Amino acid sequence: MEYPGIIAFGAALFAFIAWGGRTLPGERWQMLASVPLARNEDGSWRGLNLTWYGALSALAYTLATAVAVTLLASVGMGLTGLCLMVAGMLGLCIPASKIVARLVEGKRNTLTVGGAVFVGIAVAPFVAWAVVAATGSGAVLPALAALSVAYAVGEGVGRMACLSFGCCYGRPVDTLPAPWRGLFEKWNIVFEGKTKKAAYAHGLCGHRLVPVQLLTAYLYCGVACLGMVFFAAGNFSMAMVLPLVATQIWRVVSEFLRADYRGERKISAYQIMAGLGVLYGLIPAVTLDASGVQAHLGRGVAALWSVPVLLLLQGVFLAVFLYTGRSCVTDSVVRFAVREGEI
Repeated sequence: MEYPGIIAFGAALFAFIAWGGRTLPGERWQMLASVPLARNEDGSWRGLNLTWYGALSALAYTLATAVAVTLLASVGMGLTGLCLMVAGMLGLCIPASKIVARLVEGKRNTLTVGGAVFVGIAVAPFVAWAVVAATGSGAVLPALAALSVAYAVGEGVGRMACLSFGCCYGRPVDTLPAPWRGLFEKWNIVFEGKTKKAAYAHGLCGHRLVPVQLLTAYLYCGVACLGMVFFAAGNFSMAMVLPLVATQIWRVVSEFLRADYRGERKISAYQIMAGLGVLYGLIPAVTLDASGVQAHLGRGVAALWSVPVLLLLQGVFLAVFLYTGRSCVTDSVVRFAVREGEI
């Protein structure tokens, strides 16, 4: 039943992406809520905007964590190891998304998944080794394979957050060479609303743009599911290499289709990071051995339903939402009034 389960999981991901491509570029799907903070002199309140970007990012991180827990538990890693692995990786990668963006782009209120991924690739072997050594459960190569698959799922779903906020957007279709223009005239994204990043950063509200986010989402979730198939078959090297190589090569290629700011150079720092990440990530895949280790995905799925793991997933969602969902680049004014007819 493992392979039908993977197929069903992939179908659900693709259906969600298809819905997001149709719905999330609309103006309605940027702001989730506004929390009044301070009263203005005219009786209105200055609000803090909570975004769908934060909610969808939290969903992506939580889903990636659930996939990692499932795969890690399927090869015998215990609860302590699961918690240490998740805490170690997220504790390093989430802050890195803002720190690297500040170093590369010089902006305080920007997040970069590419920078966080580069940090994650760099530290993952050490985190996996430390957790396996400390707990005596699991093995390093299957742990790295699980993280590679989980990352591909998380970033694939996370691109729905970009559709919501209007960031990581593609080039206008009419700027493409003729062959590509014909393709994307039929399949493109049009953002609505002046508070979308594509609108306030480049004035691209209402323009047909290359659907980079959707291309990324479909590719990443597809290779993640293939990685799960290799993982279930016990081929942990391929389960690690396939998502890693496919996602990072696409990151290099896809940036040539993007219009958002990626630095002043023709080849961006994020493209260089992705290329180095592939070379670095291949080292453990070809040097480590996991002979004798078998995956039992049913056991991994069962591990999700323990109280500590459910609390962990809820904690991940809340932490990521609070970190990424508070908009610093948009403002709002909130007014309250009594509905006389309802008294």
